Amino acid sequence: MNIAAHDIDHSQQQALARQRRRKRQLQVSAAVLGLCAAVGCAAYWWLEGRFLESTDDAYVRADWVPVSARISGYVAQVLVSDDQPVKAGQVLVRIDDRDYQARLAQARAALEEADAAVRAGQASLGVAHQRVAAQQAAIAQAAAQADGARAELQRASLDRQRYQGLVHDQAASAQRLESAQSSFAQARATFDAAQARQRQQDLALSIARGREQLAQATLQGQVARQAQAQALLTLADNALQDTLIRAPLDGVVGQRKVRERQYLAPGLPLLAVVPVQQAYVVANFKETQLQQMHPGQPVDVRVDSYGGQRLAGHVASFSPGSGAVFALLPSDNATGNFTKIVQRFPVRIVLDAHEARAPILPGMSVVATVDTRDER
Repeated sequence: MNIAAHDIDHSQQQALARQRRRKRQLQVSAAVLGLCAAVGCAAYWWLEGRFLESTDDAYVRADWVPVSARISGYVAQVLVSDDQPVKAGQVLVRIDDRDYQARLAQARAALEEADAAVRAGQASLGVAHQRVAAQQAAIAQAAAQADGARAELQRASLDRQRYQGLVHDQAASAQRLESAQSSFAQARATFDAAQARQRQQDLALSIARGREQLAQATLQGQVARQAQAQALLTLADNALQDTLIRAPLDGVVGQRKVRERQYLAPGLPLLAVVPVQQAYVVANFKETQLQQMHPGQPVDVRVDSYGGQRLAGHVASFSPGSGAVFALLPSDNATGNFTKIVQRFPVRIVLDAHEARAPILPGMSVVATVDTRDER
């Protein structure tokens, strides 16, 4: 019995020794694994992790455009539906254009009337120019006649003086002197008449030039009315074109509020066009994360909606101020007790060309990680 008990006790001691060895091996293995994990984490942090700046305060954005009417009128037809892709320039809504067609025809008629008035004014100005030219020719003729009468007067005056001397010397008869005096008086009368005609022609030239200036001013007024009519025609044509409301860019229709037979006022929002293909990410990084960031650095973007689907992008730009600066009620730290809070700055991230499993829509939450190793 003593031998059997001794054998059992020896077996128990061996089992306990094996358990202690196994426990020690497990402890050593765990320590080795822990050390390896710590070394691996340290190596990852040293080689890569310390260069990565990440935030989950990031969302997909797009510069969507609200579409509104520029003119008033009733909606004749809505040519798009909710969530429909559209191309730039595609007609979205058509406004009843009957009144605008009539206004365009009225503007065309007014322009034609103004064109006719301009042509008439040009003709009147041409006639005025011709009258001035004819009057100038008449003045030249009157001046020539006056010069001829002046020459004849001088000749008659010399003849009279000559015959006065001859009669005084009794070398000529009194009859010849009387004839010379008569010729002198006739030449003076002719010269006076020529001068009067010349003054009359000068006055007629002044009148003709006044009419020419009047015709010029009238033509300028008619040209101004023609330009006004042309401007009104352009406005009427623009208004007619505005009855077709077109997409400003490629995108998808959203927030469609317009309905047929609805009365539209200028500026009333009708729908929105969202450029889904031009979506980008706005990530709000803490100010302590911006030290090594700069535009052009690669960014890893994971989309929450698709199970963390990874997309590639790059840093495009930084906001000129934190979100608190552009808030509706910006904070004022000088009005009381001060509590320092780390501020966040919006960073714009442009997505590179990718083949996403599903569309990346504005408003989706993402996790953005910036790799700053190229800075180091």
